[in-house]
Amino acid sequence: MTGATGSDAAGTDAAAPDVVGTDVAGTDGNALGTFLRARREAAAPETLGLPNGPRRRTPGLRRSELAHLAGVSVEYLTRLERGADRNPSPQVLAALAKALELGADEHVHLLRLVKGGDGPCTAQRPPLRPTVVALLRAVAGTPAAVLDRTGAVLARNDEFAVLYPPDVDNLPRFVFTDPRAPELLPDREAIADEWAVRLRAAADLGDGTARALATDLAAAAPEGFAARYARATRIPAWTGTERRTGPEGPQTWRYEALEIPETDEHRLVVYLPM
Repeated sequence: MTGATGSDAAGTDAAAPDVVGTDVAGTDGNALGTFLRARREAAAPETLGLPNGPRRRTPGLRRSELAHLAGVSVEYLTRLERGADRNPSPQVLAALAKALELGADEHVHLLRLVKGGDGPCTAQRPPLRPTVVALLRAVAGTPAAVLDRTGAVLARNDEFAVLYPPDVDNLPRFVFTDPRAPELLPDREAIADEWAVRLRAAADLGDGTARALATDLAAAAPEGFAARYARATRIPAWTGTERRTGPEGPQTWRYEALEIPETDEHRLVVYLPM
């Protein structure tokens, strides 16, 4: 049976400049409007039965086209995107989600953005339930860890050291600021992109700890983090593949991150070799 050890989340520097939400995020707290505009600009007109001719000067759908498809006025959609109205009804959000052909997870994220706000920065977390620790111990022979929304390592099994050094207590902090990361992570750029998306999503939903960590990373790694965070306007992926550099060259691992019930979106992340 493998051991499982816990660790405190990585701290954030309270003196770091508050650049998230302005220079980094570029949204001034308008997470809902930013997400709607990003999805509108990412939509392919031809898949929605609209012409995609040379006269288009902007990517994706025009505001007028999305407003027509969703059954709302252009003026109202403009107010939503600019943050002048931040409390649309669930019916309006459902119409926009249908018009944009959002997936179920994206629709839920849209609903949650309306309820999101500036949450507290929690310094202490309740201990993991004994059953969660037991489950982690039961995942024998392959790397596994329990993470929170900010990538803090709450507990890990012995095999997790194959993927991350034992002293790593926050994965995005390691990815963006640790000098060991470029050599250990052949796919560091893609992993960094995904962690920027995860932190942005958590911060937009009111997670004060995620916002504080993003502020810290923007100061510690301005070139590597800030631009990624600014363009992170999709929902996170919690499954995929990553490579690690080993004695015999890069090895590919497939991972699944399973949300743990009755927690603040803690996840059991399990890696399987390919």
